[in-house]
Amino acid sequence: MTYHPKSDFMRVMMTRGFLADCTDYQALDEALVKGVVPGYIGFDATAKSLHVGSLIQIMMLRWLQKCGGKPIVLMGGGTTKVGDPSFRADERPLLTNAQIDDNIAGIKRAFAPYVTFGEGATDAIMVNNAEWLDDLNYLGFLRDIGRHFSVNRMLSFESVKSRLDREQSLSFLEFNYMILQAYDFLELNRRYGCLVQMGGSDQWGNIVNGVDLTRRVIDHEVYGLTSPLLTTSDGKKMGKSANGAVWLNADLLSPYEFWQFWRNTTDADVGRFLKLYTEMPLEECDRLGALAGSEINAAKIVLANAVTTLLHGAEAAAAAEATAREVFEKGGVGDDLPTVHLDPAELAEGLGIVQLFVRAGLAASGKDAKRLIQDGGAKVNDDVVTDASLRYGAGDLAEPLKLTAGKKRHALVTLG
Repeated sequence: MTYHPKSDFMRVMMTRGFLADCTDYQALDEALVKGVVPGYIGFDATAKSLHVGSLIQIMMLRWLQKCGGKPIVLMGGGTTKVGDPSFRADERPLLTNAQIDDNIAGIKRAFAPYVTFGEGATDAIMVNNAEWLDDLNYLGFLRDIGRHFSVNRMLSFESVKSRLDREQSLSFLEFNYMILQAYDFLELNRRYGCLVQMGGSDQWGNIVNGVDLTRRVIDHEVYGLTSPLLTTSDGKKMGKSANGAVWLNADLLSPYEFWQFWRNTTDADVGRFLKLYTEMPLEECDRLGALAGSEINAAKIVLANAVTTLLHGAEAAAAAEATAREVFEKGGVGDDLPTVHLDPAELAEGLGIVQLFVRAGLAASGKDAKRLIQDGGAKVNDDVVTDASLRYGAGDLAEPLKLTAGKKRHALVTLG
């Protein structure tokens, strides 16, 4: 890619690693220079919170606003009823309207720290595609919109082909998803003058469909821009940790655990993540990312503090760092460690050490916990556990127990 962007937004996308592909670099760049460009990203309401895997898209909306564009956060209240089949091996479970509404309410909270909502020209807006999808007339929709889609072409998209090649069922309901997403772009262009849809590179086919449909139906030129699908340098999918999803909402994952996720970034990812998930100058991101040995740990703390500050605020980031220092450097227990509260009744016959590690989220299963103990990676109050049959009663919890898995993961177990 030798194109040299004129607009601030395209420059940020290219230099910080956000850009995988674009339907027309030059035309979008010129539109961004001319005036306020509304751009959207869609988020289906499949859970009560987004996780770290969605943070790259949220940061793209943030940069769009910082560079003078207008972010449109599209909640998929309608499309969630269908389920996006992209690169999935099976159909998503169908949710009720009440579950979808509940999930949307939870997801909304993640955006407030990143974009400013309001009525101004560059203020973000949040819309729900159920507004136009719920009341569609099926025959009218097929005649006016469906006729623009070639089944041959739809079957050629990688997200569909990969499912069919594996001989895994793709329901007609899911097959409609790409038509509905394309229709979203058309509607957002009609209603809000939306000029660009952004998303992960797995959405490329769906985005191109929306660009084509908008041109065919109302003869408006719109654009698509995708970000790379991120994996960590050791091949793990972004957004997952040893304990499961890294949620953005504090009621599902504490700010301390969120901070710890970034503090545990592998050395090779530090520079790249600083560029994507913070607003630090590029030169500083490169400098920190190039550190080695014990110095890279200081860079990881900078990363953890910056990302946590954006989402949870500076106080939460400082508290997380203080707790980490207390735990790692002084052997204390820290105030913000994840805590499991046990009812004394649960301890009447004693609770096994294996169960404690699973309950604390430090092991995914009893088998995992036993393996951890066998490998010498389990500690209670900083003492290595060697006996997987240990049991604890209420008397053992007069003071909180600190559980440790490996070198970096900790939790407290208390009574009450």
